[in-house]
Amino acid sequence: MPTQHPTLTDTDIANIERATLDAVAPPAVEAIDHWLLPFDTSTIGRAKSAVPLRHHTLDAAQIAGIEALYAARGLQAAFRVADVPGLANIHAELQRLGYRADQPTLVQVGTVHQMRAVCQANPADTSTTPTPEWSAIYLSEGFDPVDGAHRIQALSRSRHLVYASVQEAGQAVAAGTASLSQGWASIHGMRTAANSRGRGLAARVLAGLADAAAQQGLERVFLQVEEGNHSALALYRRARFATAWRYHYWRKP
Repeated sequence: MPTQHPTLTDTDIANIERATLDAVAPPAVEAIDHWLLPFDTSTIGRAKSAVPLRHHTLDAAQIAGIEALYAARGLQAAFRVADVPGLANIHAELQRLGYRADQPTLVQVGTVHQMRAVCQANPADTSTTPTPEWSAIYLSEGFDPVDGAHRIQALSRSRHLVYASVQEAGQAVAAGTASLSQGWASIHGMRTAANSRGRGLAARVLAGLADAAAQQGLERVFLQVEEGNHSALALYRRARFATAWRYHYWRKP
């Protein structure tokens, strides 16, 4: 089981989770004792899954109360919980209540400087507002159009994002965003057109986002990547990202 990165404090963990929700911008977020509860009806798991703000000393009895808060809004509760020993009681309670863990995802941390160094080509174009070129990639062939529409809507709502895109022959071929909040840059929504992969375009997106983060004086960066996404993980290794922890989504069948 991956362990918590030794340089991350409780405050760092809480700020990473707050920054994550700053990026995906759910319509409503409620904070209770050491938990954040985002409420959304989209396809974006992070925007609608309760997440703890620390990785130890949580009361498993809170789970029932969290379920009730989601039910009061007509929503099915879901949880996004780190796979760390300090949360073993939370895992056990979720399992007892019939939740199943799926979609293992890595939280990786790095530096803006090293992320920028992964690319020697021209960086992606960036904007502080969503552009048609940026949004076009999420609706391009090979991507789920419903999920793409939800991501455009969510990421366009955020007040903290920088939007990056690479264009060729008048068409977008790669895109991504960086949220600049809570003392961190964070990478979200990385996409490359299916017929343009393997050409270093994602690295150009990272470079453009790194430049934008550096201009704001930010040096620490994190991202979240599914454990089975080997091509993305290879890029992030070259950019010197290291896994801080792994989490699963816990949902009822």
